[in-house]
Amino acid sequence: MEDLLLTPGQYARLYNGLRATLQLLGQAFVLGIFLSLVVGVGRLSERKWVRAISFGFVEFARGISSIILLFILVIAIPILLGDIFPWVLGQPVIVMASIALGVNMGGYGAEIIRGSIVAIPKGQTEATIALNLNPTQRLRYVILPQAMRIILPPMGNLTIEILKGTALVAVAGGYDMMREVRNMEASMLAEGVIGVTALFVNALIIYFIVAQVINALFRFGERALDRRFEQREGRSAIPLSVAQPGGN
Repeated sequence: MEDLLLTPGQYARLYNGLRATLQLLGQAFVLGIFLSLVVGVGRLSERKWVRAISFGFVEFARGISSIILLFILVIAIPILLGDIFPWVLGQPVIVMASIALGVNMGGYGAEIIRGSIVAIPKGQTEATIALNLNPTQRLRYVILPQAMRIILPPMGNLTIEILKGTALVAVAGGYDMMREVRNMEASMLAEGVIGVTALFVNALIIYFIVAQVINALFRFGERALDRRFEQREGRSAIPLSVAQPGGN
């Protein structure tokens, strides 16, 4: 067991790498959720051109490899568009990697949003129309709150997949936990240290722990939504003695 333990200094370096990984994940998650919502709702728009653009984005985001998209954003775009848009040249790899992973998450997330909205009974939409709510109000106050119970489980799985995808940034020259692991591995090999397997075992455990934390957060959200809807259903229920005052 002791062979798998690292020194405090090595754990400090892993912690620094983990912070970069979590920053990358957070940025990609925010962009991915935004794109998922916009594109997912756009897939159900009454306007054909909006549906067409949304469909094209989904097919592109799901069809292209994350690492290819990452290299396009990190290497190709600065070369091709650097003279036209100078600000592109100054962007760090972590920003471009966040965009690449966010786009990838948005493509899959959009289908989760679309499918969840479609799964809501049509009677709910008809009721909102009868209440004279506009499309934005229907979506905000009635459809999305109910769809969230369907959205959260697969969105949690997708977030964990994006966490795993953050390791790709090391391939493109960015800094994250895997890059730090590689740096530590190179240092140990240069010093003649044998047994770098412990580095990767510890990295594996850290990724696993972070994934479980993400999973726990989404499960907490699921339970909170379930309790909220149960309370609403309980308040809206009519007691049998009231509904049938003449009953025994």
